[in-house]
Amino acid sequence: MTREIPLVQTGTHGREGSAPERSLQLTQVVEWNDGQVHPHEDALAAEEPLEIRIGQNPLTVTMRTPGHDSELAAGFLLTEGLIEEAGQISALLPYVTTAGGKSNGVEVQLQDCEFDPAQIQRNFFAASSCGICGKASIDAIRKRGLRAPSGDFTVDPELLCALPEKLRSAQTVFGHTGGLHAAALFDSAANLIVLREDIGRHNAVDKVIGWAFLQGMLPLSEHLMLVSGRGGFEIVQKALAAGVPVLASVSAPSSLAVQLARELGLTLVGFLRGRRFVIYSGALRGTASTV
Repeated sequence: MTREIPLVQTGTHGREGSAPERSLQLTQVVEWNDGQVHPHEDALAAEEPLEIRIGQNPLTVTMRTPGHDSELAAGFLLTEGLIEEAGQISALLPYVTTAGGKSNGVEVQLQDCEFDPAQIQRNFFAASSCGICGKASIDAIRKRGLRAPSGDFTVDPELLCALPEKLRSAQTVFGHTGGLHAAALFDSAANLIVLREDIGRHNAVDKVIGWAFLQGMLPLSEHLMLVSGRGGFEIVQKALAAGVPVLASVSAPSSLAVQLARELGLTLVGFLRGRRFVIYSGALRGTASTV
């Protein structure tokens, strides 16, 4: 049996120390520890489907952690190449999709944008662990016309090494559950701008980019992004779509992620832990003392 934890919705930056509403659930568990058995209540990261539609046309369903759903929808449309400017969105409307009355859908209303449902609707299910589900081919992503990010942005390695702890300390839901991905945006002085958590790492990235997109901040040419998991191909593609010049992860990138980062001049950093990291692409960005 599980029940939702009533929590206060976070504000604009999501850094107030409270988790988004419906992002956590409590459940009864039995813990075995060195021969001792203890029943107690444990917190789980919530996972629910979110349907995104354009007007009345269903576009996709993704498993996500509830919270910041409008940002997720806007970020998804941008990073998938369906829209290019925030002005193309006239409204983001949550709607109820379940008998329980939960808002598990976002209707995106577009303006000044050509949308052909028969051509774009792909009817795919993007699971939380999914990489590039539903795409006909990797080449289709490369042909989207993604541009190389600005070559002027640099970050000091000492500041870079401090980012994982800043990300971890700001992960409200992870602090309760230990089971959630995060993406965060920092400026060149390592100041945390925005952080979002989600059961799916690509959803967390879409939420961050969607927030910046709706704030009119794109391209993010003066910012770097850190993700808590691995740096996969889709994460690189999304960072490039937002104009991010430096993408770092605490784990390893994939071979396709490295290839795409090198093709378009994105600085890609992996294994950012403690005082060590590996630069897979863009090592010549800036001077010898910067990344």
